[in-house]
Amino acid sequence: MDAFHYRGNSLLVEDVALATIAERFGTPTYVYSRHAIVDAFAEFRRAASGRNVLVCYALKANSNLAVIDLLAREGAGFDIVSGGELARVLAAGGDPSRVVFSGVGKSAAEMRVALEAGVRCFNVESESELLRLDGVAGAIGRRAPVSLRVNPDVDAGTHPYISTGLRENKFGIAHDAALAAYRTAARLPNVDVQGIDCHIGSQITAIDPFLAALDKLLELVDALHAEGIALKHLDLGGGLGIRYADEQPPSREALFAAIFERIDRHPRGASYELVFEFGRSIVGNAGVLLTRVEYLKRNAERGFAIVDAAMNDLMRPALYDAYHGVLPVQPRDERSAQSWDVVGPVCESGDWLARGRRLALAEGDLLAIASAGAYGMAMASNYNTRPRAAEVIVDGGDVHLVREREPVESLFALERRLPR
Repeated sequence: MDAFHYRGNSLLVEDVALATIAERFGTPTYVYSRHAIVDAFAEFRRAASGRNVLVCYALKANSNLAVIDLLAREGAGFDIVSGGELARVLAAGGDPSRVVFSGVGKSAAEMRVALEAGVRCFNVESESELLRLDGVAGAIGRRAPVSLRVNPDVDAGTHPYISTGLRENKFGIAHDAALAAYRTAARLPNVDVQGIDCHIGSQITAIDPFLAALDKLLELVDALHAEGIALKHLDLGGGLGIRYADEQPPSREALFAAIFERIDRHPRGASYELVFEFGRSIVGNAGVLLTRVEYLKRNAERGFAIVDAAMNDLMRPALYDAYHGVLPVQPRDERSAQSWDVVGPVCESGDWLARGRRLALAEGDLLAIASAGAYGMAMASNYNTRPRAAEVIVDGGDVHLVREREPVESLFALERRLPR
């Protein structure tokens, strides 16, 4: 969150006061720092210097066209999980040959569009998907580049909803079934086996789970090599965590150094390109959700700061019990601070953004919900017929509106009343 800082009695993003953004664009509004996004990606690029590495940005974290465009200019590849995300990459000027298509439920239509666009690789998650992809590719006269996503049964030590590498998770092909799946892939006429893939979860704050998953992949790499199935790349996924409260995730440099050291010990390690898929660690701490206090009230022993942002704007607290920092935009005297639950106006008891925060507040104050650049706007909805927020990117002293606030009329523009 280095791009967000106080100057005097005002919270700024880069060189722009958040109060000025609220006055100009209203609230709730997502505010991102261009330099924070670029700097986070540049750290990955520096950590990979001199190595054969493609760092992909996982669109599911934040799929705004301006964010995609910005990272494409910086040389990122892209990890997508739907045909819609592919359409966003193309609309933003991204290169489809630097796109890996992940996800457990690709439709035949999505496969066809991705093949015609020329994506770099499909990360296939089941034998059924493999057979469907072979058929779709054959029908249009293409060969589909594939990597099989292996579920290594490694505990990422994260929230169960964002853990993806355990045997009970829906993702990937079980480690002990992967060799048979590769044999099937090698026989299919319209499939070109390119690599092996895994992704064990999100918001991972230790290096060991990454290395444990890598070791499982390398076991399979050796077994495949013995059978004459040659691979070109190892896709190690993403999931590196960020700091929301007191977490201490490893640096990008430390993570890559540990992975490279393990790869270099492998007899064929130098021959493989490494692919990564990071999202949260690129954009998570580059954004805040700017909101205004509408009312202050007390029920029994609890104080509620009712703000104009809600669970439809930022779903993570309600969905994951997730922690986000709360920063006063124009701080008041701390001697008047009290404990407040920061809640929204949606008609759900789960509509909260923060609980038990000591804040000095008055009605009308502005708050910045911190670390909201990932899985904020990307998961937003129109529950309670609430328009989704505006989005802006700050670049030094310049402010760019990169998504307009939705007008209420647009929320039902595609709906029709019944005839009489």
